[in-house]
Amino acid sequence: MAFLKRLGWYLVGLSIGIVFLTFFLKKKSEETGSEFCYFPNCRVLKDLRSKPISYSDNVVPIFDKDSIMWRSFFKDGSIDFGKSDTKATPCKLYFIENGEQTIKVENCPNEVKVVEIY
Repeated sequence: MAFLKRLGWYLVGLSIGIVFLTFFLKKKSEETGSEFCYFPNCRVLKDLRSKPISYSDNVVPIFDKDSIMWRSFFKDGSIDFGKSDTKATPCKLYFIENGEQTIKVENCPNEVKVVEIY
């Protein structure tokens, strides 16, 4: 009986701790705008969003430079690591898919350049 009582109190304390932890972490992430990216796709997209974006000459006429379409690629896109060249220097090459469209992006140390749209 003593074990069940201790287990009950442990579970009550654990559940209260989890509730407080999720509440405070959610509030902190909303205030600071921080994200918790652990997967490669999320980490690369976060890195791409943190740099200024430039466009090649053949890409600019297709979309407006401040279009929602660009934001959707860099926020919700899926990187095709099979096609991408992640070992290239100085600029890594990524293919980002968003629905039916794919863009080719060069990730340089100081900027991101959108090279082509497929």
